[in-house]
Amino acid sequence: MKLTGCTIEVVMLPTRRPHRWTGLGANVIGHYPIVRLKSNDGIEGLGEAPVLPTWGGDYGRYFGEDITTTIHLIRDMLFPKLKGKDPMHVDELLRQMDEWIVGYPYAKAAIEMALHDMNGKSEGKPVYDFLGGKQRQGLLVSHSIGLMSPEKSASEAGKAILEGVKAIKVKISGNKDSDVAVVRAIREAIGDKISLGVDANQGYVDPKNAIDAIRSMYEYDLMYAEQPVEGLKKLSQVCNAVEVPIIADESAWTVYDVEEIIQRKAARGISVYTTKSGGLLNAKKVLDMCLTNNLMCNINGSCETGVGNAANLHLGVSSKAVNMPCVVPVTNIAGKEQTKLAGVFYRDDIIRKPFRYENGIIFPNDEPGLGIDIDEAKVRKYRSKYFKRVVVA
Repeated sequence: MKLTGCTIEVVMLPTRRPHRWTGLGANVIGHYPIVRLKSNDGIEGLGEAPVLPTWGGDYGRYFGEDITTTIHLIRDMLFPKLKGKDPMHVDELLRQMDEWIVGYPYAKAAIEMALHDMNGKSEGKPVYDFLGGKQRQGLLVSHSIGLMSPEKSASEAGKAILEGVKAIKVKISGNKDSDVAVVRAIREAIGDKISLGVDANQGYVDPKNAIDAIRSMYEYDLMYAEQPVEGLKKLSQVCNAVEVPIIADESAWTVYDVEEIIQRKAARGISVYTTKSGGLLNAKKVLDMCLTNNLMCNINGSCETGVGNAANLHLGVSSKAVNMPCVVPVTNIAGKEQTKLAGVFYRDDIIRKPFRYENGIIFPNDEPGLGIDIDEAKVRKYRSKYFKRVVVA
């Protein structure tokens, strides 16, 4: 099998509501490049780059990526050199991509997803078999609530648990009074049996303020507080001063980041993505390090379409290390909705078959590859008016 072609489609899915967090900038969720690799025997592999220009690690360590960046990198720098190569050698192709260009993990992750999808279809195996095999059947969904008022946050949380969700994660702003008010309102709405975590997205500038705010939330029984401050020095100060487990996200992209977090005792858990480390294989290395060092961890993401979410699910079910509720979408297809609100970021999607959701758990499709097929009519319907379809010959 040889790689022969690449197409990049940029789609813009209709959102259920704006989903905002501290530092997001323009609300670009759902406006992502879909990568479609082709082989000489007609097999197509699918990948996604859920790029965010304001997302780049502590102090801009990894830089932001956007749609134009992804298209340029794949069209002009990566796929021309990948063309003609055997997609089965994923490790080697990742190594070569790192030689051709340093960084830009989202573009590389999209290609790597597509390689895994293609290989699974060729071998008649689901992608999780290439990642160590199933360790669990599905992932416990954590419903994510963006920056909203206490009243709206509490209302949405209450509706989500009626649809089976067992965990809530709420974005907080870095303002103690408003953050505590949101947490109080949600806990009152969901009761004491539902897990609740908060995510400040580095919103607290001063560790002292973060510590004070988190301590003020003790009575609401937080499962974790994610990335309250920027930088490992500050994160370590907070982690060692509060009882609530601190989870690193913006600070944790690669195994080298996680190694430093462990050394500094800067967090008790890691939020793992298919993309931040540059693909599924690198994400598995992060998860393995979490398992070895007894760190809490979950699968998180950037509100992926059904393509990227398929990769989330295959990564999660193949990893023993995952021991927290996961912020993965409940992918719904218009007319085939499984929930109205719980886990839902978009009112429709470009894949044909949704992932089964039952009693708060979402399951990967078990067909070969990522287990998904593209609905071409939906791609045409949701194709971005700002970006033309790119075909790399």
